[in-house]
Order: sequence, then C-alpha cells, then structure tokens
Amino acid sequence: MNFTDIWRQHDFGEVSRRIASKTPADVGRALAKPRGRVDLEDFAALLSPSAGPHLEAMAQAAHRSTVERFGRTMRLYAPLYLSNACANVCTYCGFSAHNKIRRKVLSDAEILAEARVLKQHGFDSVLLVTGETGRVGTDYIAHALRLLRGHFSGLWIEVQPLDQDDYARLGSEGLSAVMVYQETYDPAAYARHHLSGPKADMAYRLGTPDRLGRAGIRKVGLGALFGLSDWRADAWFTGLHLRHVETVHWRTKTSLSFPRLRPHQGEEIPVTPFGERDLVQAACAFRLLSPEAELSLSTREGAEFRNKAFRLGFTAMSAGSRTNPGGYASEPESLEQFAIDDDRSPAEVAAFLRSQGYDPVWKDWDKTYDGFSRAVPAEAAS
Repeated sequence: MNFTDIWRQHDFGEVSRRIASKTPADVGRALAKPRGRVDLEDFAALLSPSAGPHLEAMAQAAHRSTVERFGRTMRLYAPLYLSNACANVCTYCGFSAHNKIRRKVLSDAEILAEARVLKQHGFDSVLLVTGETGRVGTDYIAHALRLLRGHFSGLWIEVQPLDQDDYARLGSEGLSAVMVYQETYDPAAYARHHLSGPKADMAYRLGTPDRLGRAGIRKVGLGALFGLSDWRADAWFTGLHLRHVETVHWRTKTSLSFPRLRPHQGEEIPVTPFGERDLVQAACAFRLLSPEAELSLSTREGAEFRNKAFRLGFTAMSAGSRTNPGGYASEPESLEQFAIDDDRSPAEVAAFLRSQGYDPVWKDWDKTYDGFSRAVPAEAAS
C-alpha cells in the first residue's frame, strides 16, 4: 500500500483531538517502553500536552538512545542553492513566484565556485537545493551531480518531487539522498498555503518517498514546516510517514528535520505557535519512536538554543548556511529563501562540539558505495 492511501484513512482533526486527549498515564506507559518498542499511540502521548511535565525524562531517554546508536558524533552539512527560480505560489517562502525578485540559476562556473568554498570549510557532502521550475529540471540536476561528484563523497538534493524513473536516473549519476518535506499533512492548511503551481498537488508530494524507495535512493528525508497547522498532529503524521518508509522501504535510511517558519520575502502569514520547548518535545518524541532515524537541527534556530538542544536526539546540524544561489562565493547579500538565526562559521560550530566531547563528522558516505570512484572529470576540475 502506498502512503497516500494510508494518509487518507486518517482525519487530521480527529488525530489532533486524539493527541490532546492523552493522559499522564499514557505518557508514563510510553516512557516505560523498551528502546525501539514505542508505537504510534505511544508517540501520540509523547507529543501531547500531557507530556510537558515529563520533558526532562523524555530528553534523558532520547539522549541515551542516540548515544547508544550513533555515539557522540554530529554530522555537519550545508546546503548549496542552485536556483531561486520557482513556479509555485506558496505563502511562506521568499522564492514564491508572486514575489518580484531577481531570479537566478547558477552556471557551471558558479556551481564550482560555491563548491570550492564549501570544501574549504571542510564539508565532504553537499545538499543541492532548487525551487520548482522546468528551468532546473532533471537534466539540470543530473548535470550538477556529474559536475560535483568528483568533489564530494555525498550528493543529496532538495528539489521538486520527481517521477520514479527520474530518481532512478539521478541515482545512476551518484545521488545518495533526497530531502522532501511535506510542509503540512493538513489538507485544508495545505490548500491554504499552496495557492498555485505544481506544489499545489498534495497527493503527488505525499507519494514522493514511495517513489524514492522504489527507485533505490539510499536515504529519504521527511519533515513538516511547523507553524502552518497544529504542530502535534503534523508531527504525528510525519511519524506515520516515517514508520511507513521504515517498514516498506526498509533498505532506505531515513532522516527528519524540524523547520520552523522564519522571516521571508513577502507578506507575513498567521503562524500556529511552535516554540523552542515544542521543538524539543517533538525531537525527543521522534527519537523514542525511531532509534535509527537521523535527526537534523538547522541554522533556522539560534546559536544559544542549538548549543543546548543538540544533545537531545540530534545527529546532524547545518553550519555556515546560505539560503540563496551564489551565497557562498559571489552573492552573499542577495535574497535568501528564509533568514537564518545561527550565523557562526562551520569552524566555530565544530569547535563548540569538540568542547562538549562530541566529534564533528564532515563525511558519512563515500562515493565508492555508489560505484563512483573515478577521478574528477577534466571539465569539473577547471
């Protein structure tokens, strides 16, 4: 069964009400479960308001589970924005088609210039990011992968949803991971915030992780943009999606992100509250639901918060991020997709982690795993 069929079996409002009805006793039972035995009803209890007084116990359990599985390590990553061109009208995004901004698609020389800066910082993997438009379709992404695969051990993308054959093709070019965030699993909120463009097709986006699993992509990133609807229900549906991928596409690794709405170009929109304490609760609940999933903490959050929260189940942190095409090498002041809050350099983030007894990890994948052990192509080395 595809996840879209499973999603249709659940009413978003009913899930929200069920989470709200969970009791302290339900939370206690969930916390008493052995590692790896938390189910989706336990997960609902851990996300509920009743779990608030148990946050310290959840944090300690999440920390223990993470250290047992991942050790005291933290993968550091950075996005490389290839384009801000986009055909979608989304209320919360600076790249939305209705915003009158200068659009840019990086050339080969500009892509390589960005790559050189990231390599100088120590990164050995890169997340390629674009808006949704035919100007940066499968051919453009495949070319970017070929251009970069001699420079980085891991190549990941966060782009528009694609067909299964497209993902299989990109996998043959060295792609090892795809991040595809649903934004919200609430159909009413989804329609309210995705006004036009290909992203307005909610069902196609919901089915993307299934297409990725069938195409053999090695890691799939899931998540919701917290603030668009009830965060507890959105988190539960993300957990439902995670459990589906872990069960059906069990050869595929999973990762989760916890983006909160940040200032962006265009009109501000009403935001459903999702504070730092809520983010901590969600992250701990996800770690207890899934001991194997990677959890990521982005530069959307401030340095002070990240310095405290990184121990609570997270295994990856972005560092030194720029969310605009050309932002590392040539256009640091151009329009960002959203404002970041932690502007420390990668070296500063790595030094902090070491001071806390953690090992910053710049590489967690090797291109030989994908069959790409060849030297840097001549055109890419120039």
